[in-house]
Amino acid sequence: MAALTIVYFAWVRERIGLDEEQVARPEPGATVADLVAELAARGGGHAEALGDTARLRAALDQRFVPLDTLIGDARELALFPPVTGG
Repeated sequence: MAALTIVYFAWVRERIGLDEEQVARPEPGATVADLVAELAARGGGHAEALGDTARLRAALDQRFVPLDTLIGDARELALFPPVTGG
């Protein structure tokens, strides 16, 4: 089974301590939120960065998606804080 690449940005990356990582592809029917909860359960920086999903945004294969989106056959999941402008 192919792996899923997770890419972290901004303070999410800083707290986890990784730019990206490979994880086993989730079961069919898994959502982005399901995978985020699984990663947060690792504890440490993952829990700190991913524990509050209200502070996260996601993109699957470089397309912004809500956290309740099915992962399906995506190859990349990006996790980052909400974007602000000025």
